[in-house]
Amino acid sequence: MGEIDDALERADREAFTREPPKTLQARITYLLKQLGTSAAVAAEIGVTADSVNRYRRGARKHPPQHIAARIDAAVRSRWQPQVRKRRRKLAATTGGITVETRARFGYTAPVGTTDDGRFRRLTVHLPASYARRLFDARDQGSSDQDMRKIIADGFKEVYFQDGGSRAAGLSDVEINDIDYLDVDF
Repeated sequence: MGEIDDALERADREAFTREPPKTLQARITYLLKQLGTSAAVAAEIGVTADSVNRYRRGARKHPPQHIAARIDAAVRSRWQPQVRKRRRKLAATTGGITVETRARFGYTAPVGTTDDGRFRRLTVHLPASYARRLFDARDQGSSDQDMRKIIADGFKEVYFQDGGSRAAGLSDVEINDIDYLDVDF
């Protein structure tokens, strides 16, 4: 997963209307319902099927920290899919997304190119069309670089060109380096 995919996942998790299961047994039970078999859960979290069954029965209550983190991530990535879907649909049709980042931006203009040696901190609300493109790219398994290009195109239109009222000769914008990136929709 890349930086943008991680940011989209964090934004998805903010939509939860209920907290995911807290106990180890409840989490393992939830994963078993979602994935069907102990072997599938074991493959997902990196343990044996016997370990999964011990966690489910309560025979083992404290997995190693890295396994507990994998269990938590597996549960959260599957929790409340309809809520996530509804929120993404709203962002892709009417609401758009807000991207906050601290990054270096490069651009191509009639006078040449630059990688602008300083970081810029931007918070920009991108229209629904960019949200739709970003979600479609994520669903198709696009690379982080492809998703950066979509966000850079949105920044070009909304921030750098201000909807066409300035920087008309700007032809290409790139996000060269990301210090942090956060998405909200």
